Amino acid sequence: MRVKHKPWAKDRLEEFPAIYIKNPEDFKGRWQEVFGNNNPIHIEIGSGKGQFISGMAKANPEINYIGIEMIESVLVSALDKAIEAEVPNLRLVARDAKLLEESFEKGEIAQIYLNFSDPWPKKRHTKRRLTNPTFLTIYERLLPKAGEIHFKTDNRSLFEYSLVAFSEYNMLLTFVSLDLHNSDYEGNIKTEYEEKFSAKGFPIYRLEAKFDRD
Repeated sequence: MRVKHKPWAKDRLEEFPAIYIKNPEDFKGRWQEVFGNNNPIHIEIGSGKGQFISGMAKANPEINYIGIEMIESVLVSALDKAIEAEVPNLRLVARDAKLLEESFEKGEIAQIYLNFSDPWPKKRHTKRRLTNPTFLTIYERLLPKAGEIHFKTDNRSLFEYSLVAFSEYNMLLTFVSLDLHNSDYEGNIKTEYEEKFSAKGFPIYRLEAKFDRD
């Protein structure tokens, strides 16, 4: 997807330090201080324009949320949604997923959401997929024993790849849906992409998984 560059996005984000965390590495191991409570922390990697993460924060005030999106020109839209939603339990960060361990301590994150991630369909780009074992290793370090990954996509190839990747990594698949919107799953909050693709008749695939650790 081509993103329109917004040269003013960085300045706009920095106008709201209560929501946008400019230097997340400064709070590694101390995110509970940022939120001012001991509630569990959930992160969404690739938050896009922020509809999902703002909706989750609104629906679950007892959980702290951090939306992570590396493109500031996109993240600024998530900022607007966060301001509109008036959710004190949401923060936004502009970072590449490869650098997560610079910003979060081991076991500091309770849950991870991956929604409509770039499928990187070419074989030579496999390592860029957010469900690749390289990233799963990072997630495993960040999550506690009971921590989960929730993944949604409209891309069947990416979903099938992810099912295999999770299984081969010895993860436990606790929920799998090949047509989320026609299932009995309750409490689903849609992303912008989800609304777009489901309106065109595409099925939405979803899974929940956790690491099988003693």
